[in-house]
Amino acid sequence: MLLCIMISLIPQFLVVLLGIGGASMYLFRLANGPHVNWNKKNNPEPWNQLDPTFQYKFVAIDTDYKNLKKEGPHF
Repeated sequence: MLLCIMISLIPQFLVVLLGIGGASMYLFRLANGPHVNWNKKNNPEPWNQLDPTFQYKFVAIDTDYKNLKKEGPHF
């Protein structure tokens, strides 16, 4: 009886572990984006070093990033 209950919980544990793994990978992806600054002594504004044609979005349907001009002063 106890063995039957334990076997039936295996899919539930797998789904929970898959959810935890996916959430962890997503948080890791967010923490390593170009807008996140972990080292404030060497480079306090890392977004100023990015090229104006750098694609920030995951999906850009209407924007052609190769023809963009930089709209600000060079630092």
